[in-house]
Formats: sequence, C-alpha cells, structure tokens
Amino acid sequence: MQYRTLGRTGVQVSTLALGAMNIGPIGGASQAEADALVGAALDAGVNLVDTADVYGNGLSEEMVGRALAGRRDDVVLATKAALPMGEDRNHRGGSRRWLVTALEDSLRRLGVDHVDLYQIHRWDPATDDEETLSALTDLRRTGKIRYFGTSTYPAHRLVEAQWTAREHHLGRYVTEQPSYSILQRGIEAHVLPVTQRYGLGVLAWSPLASGWLSGAIRADRAITTHRSTFMPQRFDPAVPANQARMDAVERLATVADEAGLTLIQLALGFVTAHPAVTAALIGPRTPEHLRAQLAAADTVLTPDVLDAIDAIVAPGVDLAPHEKNDTPPALLDPALRRR
Repeated sequence: MQYRTLGRTGVQVSTLALGAMNIGPIGGASQAEADALVGAALDAGVNLVDTADVYGNGLSEEMVGRALAGRRDDVVLATKAALPMGEDRNHRGGSRRWLVTALEDSLRRLGVDHVDLYQIHRWDPATDDEETLSALTDLRRTGKIRYFGTSTYPAHRLVEAQWTAREHHLGRYVTEQPSYSILQRGIEAHVLPVTQRYGLGVLAWSPLASGWLSGAIRADRAITTHRSTFMPQRFDPAVPANQARMDAVERLATVADEAGLTLIQLALGFVTAHPAVTAALIGPRTPEHLRAQLAAADTVLTPDVLDAIDAIVAPGVDLAPHEKNDTPPALLDPALRRR
C-alpha cells in the first residue's frame, strides 16, 4: 500500500481508501459482512474510511462504527453531512443549525467522540460560505472534528470558500471529494487545478465509474451489475453516452490486457496517477470485490499506458456530462435563469 499526505494537514492516508456507501441498505451488506470488509481493508493497509449520514439514512455510519470497534485509533475516519435526512426542510444543507445537530447524530451513530474529517456533501446554494465555515470552525475548536472538507463542489465554489475563510479569519476546507474516473475526466479542466492551487487533498469517488470499469460490463454480455438494477438509465445501451462508455471500455480492456493489468488495476492506477489526487475511494460490496480492488494498491501506470488512455478518453472530457453532480443550479432549474 502506498501513502500520501492529505493536502497540507500532515496526515498520511492510503492511496486506496474505503468508501462505505455499500455498507448498509444500498449495497446490502450485513453487519458480519461489513466487519469482514472493514477488517480486511485495514489489515491490507487501508487507513481511511469514508461514510456519510445519508447512506442508508444513518445505518452505514452505525455499521461502520461497530466494524471499527477496537480499531478506531488506526483509522482516519471521515463522514459527511448536508444532503437531506428526512422530510424536514431544515434537516439538510450547510446551516449552523443543521451541521451542529448532524454532527452529533453522526458521532452517536459511529460511537466515537470525534471524526477526523467532516465534509459538506454538496454545496448548499441557500447558505452563505461564512455561515458554514464559521460553524465548522467552531466544531473543530470543540475537538469533535479535526479537519473539514467538501464533496463534489464546483471549482468556483472552492475558490469562493477559500477567499471567505481568508477574509473572515475562519478555518478553511482542506479536502475535496469529487467524482473522477477514466470515463469522467471533466474535473481535470477546472476542479483539480484549483485543488492544487490551494493545496487541498483530493479523495476521488467512483473511480470505477459505477462499475463500468470493474470488468463486469462488456459488450458481449448482458449488464447485470448491482448498480444497474437501481440505476438502469445509466446502463441502458440505447443511451448515446452509455454506448460511448461501452466503446471506451472495450478499448481500455485491450490496453489493460497489453499492459498485463486487470481493468480495475488500470482504472484505479489511472486515478491515483494524477498528481492532484490523494486517494481513490473504493466501495466493495463483497470480499471478492475488495481483493480485486486492493490488487491495484501498488499499480503504477507507465507513460505509454497513460498516453493510450488519453487517446481513448481525452483529458478533461466527461463521457456522460449529464451525470455530473456539480452542475450550477441555474442549469437545472429554468426559474433560476429566466426572468
């Protein structure tokens, strides 16, 4: 396992980190299976575990907390808040009112007295940066969080938040967690240059592109992955973006074969090869998935392999731009762009 410094914090984290979205109802893992996955990951050298309050409506945090019993000090523990937790309109977002409550709820579910990294799951357009950063700064002073970061923020919001922290003498975000894979490279054009400029650690989620780069999706077989059962539109071959992904996967499989790698090793090695990336978040559902992904822990892609990938999916290009999670609100809601 390789390790890198998380931004400018001085904290060393493994280049493969365990994402816990599949621990709980989403992935269907039982507590015994979660214990086995977390234990095997830690035994292999993984030392960062990332979850969120919204995963399974809190159940993922509960299961992760139980799985970490006795090993809490071995782990850089990260969770997230801001996405809706129930129907109440104030049980979401980046307000002080909600973040203080959400953190207490997460600590209780995790069974810990602090988390190492607390992340705002999505930018909240209704809340001023100063409000959110002030709350997070105070929470850090209490010792209940060590650092705070963002997830899936547009580049301009990352910059604004850095300026706000400087202007008001508040703590600043030290990490960003964006979606990044060979098939979704858009952040190379805007987000990653910003994270490098401000020294943010980058924890890349969905490095296997929702399973497209797992090796289980190929042109000669039906798509029957777990993710495709509840997100069928992202795998429908009649959708042009999905056909483009399938074409790219077939060409990437050839590159992997010629390099003596699995497609998973190629995909994870690509993500961790970018100098701005600290770690790739893997989200295994089974021990077999975990073993296949941990096999990429020491994968280093050669320049000719990276060039071959660039020839298939150009730098800065998203093959499915409609699936981006950082689209400005005005592009999604006509009422925000029309007078």
